[in-house]
Amino acid sequence: MPKRPNTVRVIGGVHRGRLIRFPDVEGLRPTPDRVRETLFNWLGQDLHGKVCLDLFAGSGALGIEAASRGAREVLMVDRSRQVVAALRASVEALRLSGVRVECRDALEFVDDLRRRGARFDVVFLDPPFGGKGIPRVEPLLPDLLDEHGVAYVESEHLYRPSGGLRVLKQGHAGMVHYALAAKAGEQERRPISEEPSA
Repeated sequence: MPKRPNTVRVIGGVHRGRLIRFPDVEGLRPTPDRVRETLFNWLGQDLHGKVCLDLFAGSGALGIEAASRGAREVLMVDRSRQVVAALRASVEALRLSGVRVECRDALEFVDDLRRRGARFDVVFLDPPFGGKGIPRVEPLLPDLLDEHGVAYVESEHLYRPSGGLRVLKQGHAGMVHYALAAKAGEQERRPISEEPSA
C-alpha cells in the first residue's frame, strides 16, 4: 500500500505499520526506512528499559520508533512549533505514555540537560542537512551518554567524530550517511587532525 504524502511508517515494535504525520517544514527529512532498519538492527531491536533523547526530532520517526520498541522514556526536542504540535498529536494518537516533546533549541536544551546531570542510553542526532547542528551539539554528547550509551548521527557527509566520540558502525544509503558512536577512551580523545608524534 503506498504511503500518503508527509507520512512515515513505524517499522517495528507494538506500533508497527502505524503512520506518523508531519508538516511541510524546510529541512524536515525523515530517516529512510532502510536506514532505520539498519539502525535498530545495530541497537538490538528491543529497547525495553532504555532512556532515549531525540534531538532535531522532525517527523518523530526515530523517537517514536524507539518508543514502539519498548524504550522506557523518550524525550523529543524540536524548535519548530509546527513540528512540535504534530509530534504531540502523534504521541497522543499512539498513546505513548513515556514520550515527552519539548519546543526548544537543541543546543540550549542539551546544555540544560548537562547541567542537570541527565544521562541517556541512546541519543539520536539527525539535524537538517546543510546546517551547523552536528558541530554545535556533538561535542556535548559524551556528557549526556550513560556508561554504555550510544549516539546515532545522521548527515549528508561521512561522519568524522570531533574527539569525544568514537565510531562503532557506519553506513550510507543514497545521500544519507549514518553512524553509531560511543564515548571515546582517553587515548582516542585527540582531535582527529592531530598527527601522532614520531
